[in-house]
Parts: sequence; structure tokens; C-alpha cells
Amino acid sequence: MLTFIDRFFNMLAGEIDQYLVLPMLYHFGWMQWEELSFDWALICVYGFFAVVVTYAVCWPLEAFFPIEHWKDRKAVVTDAFYTVLNRVGVLPVVSFLLFYQAQVWVNGFVVGLGYIPPTLETIFPALLGRPVVTFICYALILDCADYWRHRLSHSFRSWYALHALHHAQRQMSFWSDDRNHLLDDLIAGLWFGIVGLAIGIPPLQFPLLFLFMRFIESLSHANIKLSFGWLGDRLLVSPRFHRLHHGLRAAGRNSCNYGAVFPFWDMLFGTADFSNEYPPTGDKRAPESMATGGYLAQQLGGLRFFLDEYRAASRSARRGS
Repeated sequence: MLTFIDRFFNMLAGEIDQYLVLPMLYHFGWMQWEELSFDWALICVYGFFAVVVTYAVCWPLEAFFPIEHWKDRKAVVTDAFYTVLNRVGVLPVVSFLLFYQAQVWVNGFVVGLGYIPPTLETIFPALLGRPVVTFICYALILDCADYWRHRLSHSFRSWYALHALHHAQRQMSFWSDDRNHLLDDLIAGLWFGIVGLAIGIPPLQFPLLFLFMRFIESLSHANIKLSFGWLGDRLLVSPRFHRLHHGLRAAGRNSCNYGAVFPFWDMLFGTADFSNEYPPTGDKRAPESMATGGYLAQQLGGLRFFLDEYRAASRSARRGS
């Protein structure tokens, strides 16, 4: 079955590459990227598949076991646009391209110094020939990195002003995971890229790891009254566990449950909350445009909020000195 799916995806990516990507590269004079065009198409195919699977799993659960009922779903539609843009549109292609170029440069530099670029398999030879275990190890390392990125984004006033766009949503659903400011996404991309280079993630596996982790994150944001039980909630982040992070009382710089996929890091670093609650979500300090505006209004509102908070933080620092 998996072989059939793999063949189908490769065939579909080949068609997209031949009739869409290559003609576009030729038209704009970008044929130097021809060798990577199939991989770009394959990433977009996997991204589209991830969106379809996420919708197929989460929509029925939200329909039958909702925490909240909404009459106006305009804000949710905007979140859906974020998801398509981040998983099928430009972002996965750009992230793959930049990561590939960075890895080629870094590997060339390291080899030029007489060293072999490290990978998890070379550091831990027991992982050789065990791709599933290696994939899980990569996911654990990236999730730990994301835990600290996420926690730090709540620790600095101006950084949180960008991240507040993600928290401003009062109608949190499985579409809400990708609801981020572009600058916050840029920071996350650089953060993951550096970690990915450090542990030697293969370029094509890097976006696939994102897709796997993002499915779990989408589920955890869903408007579903669901936990995985005492043990399950301690193995994977559930909708109940993550909703506590988005609750009104947790908004801002003193939050909990920062983990994206595995609650282990919150348990290890003392930020886990397993309360049996489904609080309302949102951030009362965030401008209304960040909560209910369209895509451009949210991005501009987030930028203005960031600049306001940066100036306020600078004034506080000057008074403190």
C-alpha cells in the first residue's frame, strides 16, 4: 500500500514538474534550478496530501465533538488561507530551496576544512539502516528546539507581539496552527534551519518532518473536546493539552504547554499543565485586526503591535537604566 502511495505521489509530482514547474523555470530564466524542480513538486504534493488528510480527520471530529459553536466563521476561513499558503504554496518550496542551498554551502565549507559533515547516523551508528527510528529522533530534536523557540517567543515583549497573531484567534480550529506573522515564521524558519544543518537532516526529509509535525499541531489546535487519556496526553500533545496554552488566562508571557508535538519537554522543564479544562481562547491585549481582520490586516496589525511593544520595551529599559 505504501509503495503504491509513494509511486502515485511521484507520478503526480512528475506531471506537475513537467507541465508546470519546468515551463515556469524556463520562462523566467531559472533553469539552474532544474535538478531540484521535481523535489519542489514532490514537496507540494505531500503538502497538499497533508492538508487533505488533516481536513478528513479533523473536520468530522470538530463537527461531532466541538468545544464551541460559531455562527460567523470568517476568521476561520482566513486561517485556512494561512494553511494552504504554508503547506502547499510558496513557503515549503522556499524553505526547501534555502535549506538545500545552506546545506550545500555548509557541507562544502566543512569538507574544505578536512572534516566530514555530521549526521545522526554517523554520530550514532546504531541508527544506520533504521530510517523510522532516525526519523523519530529527528522529530524529537526538532520538537525540543521548537519548545525553546516557542517558550522564548513568550518571554520577550516585542517578540511576543508578533507571536500574538497566533494567539489572537478566538475561534481556534485545526486551521489555526499556521496562523502566524511572516516575521515570526521567518524566525522559526531560521531557527529550524540552523538545527537541521547541525544534525544533518537530508534536504528532502526536512520539509517532510515539518509536514509530519504540523499534522499533530493541527490536531492539537482543533475545536474538539478531546484528550488522549492520562498516558496518551503525556506521549502526544492533545487538543485539550494545547488549548490550555491558548486560553485567555495563559495569554502573554506567563503561559504553559509550549510543546508542539511531544509534552515530554513541558514535563521535563516544568511548564506542563494537564488540567481537565477547555478555556476560551484569544488575547485581550492584541488589536482587534489581529483577531478578526483579513490576512493583510492581520499582518499589518501584527507589525504595528510589534513596533509599539518594541518602543514601549525600549522606554522601559531606558527608565530602568
